[in-house]
Amino acid sequence: MTEAIINLESVNPIEFFGVNNGKLDILKKKFPLLKVLSRGTQVKLSGSPEQVETAKEKIDLIVQYLERNGHMSENYFEQILGGDDAETVDHFIDRNPNDILVFGPHGKTVRARTSNQKNMVAAVDKNDILFAIGPAGTGKTYTAVALAVRALKNKLVKKIILTRPAVEAGESLGFLPGDLKEKIDPYLRPLYDALDDMIPADKLGYYMSTRTIEIAPLAYMRGRTLDNAFIILDEAQNATDLQLKMFLTRIGANAKAIITGDMTQVDLPRNQRSGLEKAVRILQNVDGIAHIKLDEEDVVRHRLVKAIIRAYDREKLKEDGNQQ
Repeated sequence: MTEAIINLESVNPIEFFGVNNGKLDILKKKFPLLKVLSRGTQVKLSGSPEQVETAKEKIDLIVQYLERNGHMSENYFEQILGGDDAETVDHFIDRNPNDILVFGPHGKTVRARTSNQKNMVAAVDKNDILFAIGPAGTGKTYTAVALAVRALKNKLVKKIILTRPAVEAGESLGFLPGDLKEKIDPYLRPLYDALDDMIPADKLGYYMSTRTIEIAPLAYMRGRTLDNAFIILDEAQNATDLQLKMFLTRIGANAKAIITGDMTQVDLPRNQRSGLEKAVRILQNVDGIAHIKLDEEDVVRHRLVKAIIRAYDREKLKEDGNQQ
């Protein structure tokens, strides 16, 4: 039996323990074989030497983060406790500045935070087209936009084009207020949100006004040739076979493209099939096209998102079994 006492005097204990000890409860669940006691500004760990040492290392990383940033969400707290130091914690502790993709407003750093997100970065460096497929919350779109902004800032491309199919998710465009742009903008909002994190507002406004950065629905891509551009097709599971072929054949000289999608969230009408599955299948072995599959281990949203994805996956397995 080994004991260790960790002092939290350099940080706000409430930020470490969480509201109603919510973060402390996460710590106890992550290390169920340890006895974890909190006393004022101290945490006492008791258990096997290996478990105590591992928990202490994780807690030291959390304290480092809090010393520098002052606040940590429960999601970040859980990721540091559960993540592999070489893959997950670098994002929070800034151990490897070379991993940073973009410096955003107010000193924010944007980087690939999971192994598959890092695989996306490596794949884009070596290929001109990348399919990034995975469930919600795995950072597909965010990482793709960061790669596009990095390419623009490094003058590797002259423009960024971000596009999505304007497909209703249980709603009708015709009943939304406003002109065509105002009807379509809500579908493109996640792309705007990602850009807001990476480019100062005044500079983003300039880029948009000069069409250096263009955000448009997929239908607007028809007939164009996209040279010297970094192009992202987001929510590609809502593109038909013909639309996806149309998009892929728009790519011109010195261009890169990332296609993201989640085959579990197809919003097309029942009589239309998604073109994403077919595109991934028939382009699997084409030189210059890479494929990255993300999963629940890449989820970087609220810690419950991972549990929700797993619950839906289990239910789908049950349904598939009942249909056989």
